[in-house]
Amino acid sequence: MPRFAANLSFMFNEYPFLERFEAAAEAGFQFVEFLFPYEHPVEVVTERARQAGVQTVLFNLPPGDWDIGERGMAALPSRVEELREGVARALPYIRAMGVKQVHLMAGFARRGDPTIDRCYREAVRWCAQQLEPEGVNILLEPINGRDMPGYYLNDVDAAGALIEELGLPNVKLQLDVYHAQVLQGDITRLMRQWMPLIGHVQIASVPSRHEPNGEELNYPFLFSEFDRLGYTGFIGAEYRPRARTEDGLAWFAPYRHATQVQS
Repeated sequence: MPRFAANLSFMFNEYPFLERFEAAAEAGFQFVEFLFPYEHPVEVVTERARQAGVQTVLFNLPPGDWDIGERGMAALPSRVEELREGVARALPYIRAMGVKQVHLMAGFARRGDPTIDRCYREAVRWCAQQLEPEGVNILLEPINGRDMPGYYLNDVDAAGALIEELGLPNVKLQLDVYHAQVLQGDITRLMRQWMPLIGHVQIASVPSRHEPNGEELNYPFLFSEFDRLGYTGFIGAEYRPRARTEDGLAWFAPYRHATQVQS
């Protein structure tokens, strides 16, 4: 049975960020994820999650200056030192919250340029080596060009092939079903082909990126297929609610009491 994590950067935006942990818990989520914790002291974020009784399962490594539109640095040769500083900045949060997976964003760059491709591979390898002693996976997520034009990692099969090429046990594929469907469709085939490499899944409706019900994807079938394929990771609900978050959780009701927090 799928284990769902509420994405607190997308959901429960009716509340300030630090209050979303409790809101998610009250809605029945035992797991949460979010983009970034860095605006808040690590002790504060950790305590809010503890008080709410939820487990944080994922967040992103620092992406550069998000407010001016930067979306990662791993593929940018001029930002190598800043990327490494970002890993050091993330480590206290990783350790305090017991997070075992972090998303490494690539940034805007042209895939196929030898210098950029080499920079990205080396960045992934370096981050994986730094976080391996912590028992942490690096996640690579292909993102579609409609939402993020010019993003470097924009092909699921290319991401899977790169992970296979690197051969590092703590580098995994983050399969965002919404992005994958917009990028190339054929979701069930992608799931079946790349299941051994998938470390995390995210969901939303297509094309509107709302609650995972209706529109063009049959999510109950996909959830069953994840079970059939033996997926035991988390499924992050990274969608924009149509109205109040709590009013759009009918999709979650069948799964609300199906999982327990990991020990």
